Formats: sequence, C-alpha cells, structure tokens
Amino acid sequence: MPAAPNASPRAQRTRAALLAAGIDLLADRPIDAIPIDELVAAAGVGKGSFFNHFADKPAFAEAVSTTIRRDLEALVSAVNGGAADPLRRLAGGMVAAAAYAMARPRRAAVLVRATSGSALAAHPVNAGLRADLAAARATGSISAPDEPEAVLFWLACCQAVMGQILLDRPAPDGAVALVRGLLRLGLKGLGAAPARIDAICEPGWIGAVIAAALTD
Repeated sequence: MPAAPNASPRAQRTRAALLAAGIDLLADRPIDAIPIDELVAAAGVGKGSFFNHFADKPAFAEAVSTTIRRDLEALVSAVNGGAADPLRRLAGGMVAAAAYAMARPRRAAVLVRATSGSALAAHPVNAGLRADLAAARATGSISAPDEPEAVLFWLACCQAVMGQILLDRPAPDGAVALVRGLLRLGLKGLGAAPARIDAICEPGWIGAVIAAALTD
C-alpha cells in the first residue's frame, strides 16, 4: 500500500528508504531469507521504523512487489499511449514487461520471484488489464474464458517473458525474437484470430519499445 496521505515528510522518506532497500535485497533472495535487521541496516533506519510502516515481512514484500508493479504499469501506459484497440493494448503490456526486464533486471527479478497480492486477478493494480480483457472479449477479439482466469493467464504469460529474459540475458535482437514468439502464443491462448496476431506481432514495433526502454 502507498504511504498514508497525511504521513510526515520524514515518515515518507523512511518508507521510501525501506522499499528501496527491499527492492535491492529481494532481487537476490526471498523475503524469508532476509532478516529485518538487515533490511533496516540497508535502509539506514531504526528497527522500530519497520514496524511503524509494515505489519510483518510478508506485508513488506507485498508492498515492494506492488511498488514495482506500479512502476511497470507506468511503462505499460506509455507504450499503450494512444492505442484504442484492446488487443493491441494487451500485447503492449507484454512487450512492456519484456522491455522492463531488459532495462531494469533487478526490479524485474523481484516480480518474477515474488508471489504477492499484485498477482491476484482482483488486485487494484490489475484494473487496466481487466478492462482491456473485457473490452477485447466484448468486441470479439478474443474468446478467452471469464475475466479472472484470463487475467491470471496473461499475468503468467508476462511473468514468463520477464523470467526468460532474465535467464537468457539476450541482446536486443534476441529479445525481440523471444518476445514475438511468446506474444504470438499468448494471444493464441486468448483465442485471437491468426490474422490479428500477425498484424500485432510486428518485430519493428517490439524492437522500438525495447530500444526506448534501454535508452530511457
């Protein structure tokens, strides 16, 4: 959850320092392997400050994951700016996830490792995805099942793209080929028509998104 709107500047700085330390540490280890003493030392705050902001380590890990998801969603919004076609917007989400993994591998590693509330279909951070899936279904662009299953499927596809990029560490050209192949499979799984898939999975567009993320 974000900091309380009435939190003091000092409290906001403390929370931000804890989240930044968590992002760095969780890129390498799961939350169960990170003592709170190490977290607060990395953040440069007192141990009591941790419990002023988070109930426990799982709540902290969820807050870190949600923070990164919101960062990723900002990139998704930028990639999809001006795109009205919901199927194109779904594809933009997956391409943005790949670009995020290329440009911010440590943050992406936290998302790939984490199992948190942000991976739930009903989580607020997934509102845009739910809306795009509903619109694509309403226009007949996909024949996927009801919303919760489709949301979980697409989240899993995006996580798989990110995980493979983190594993392979491909050059940009290799990343384009990987993303294009997995995007085609994902859209097919949603029930998109082959002609629509061919039109959307254009390597020049995928490459431009990745290139922009790497130079940002």
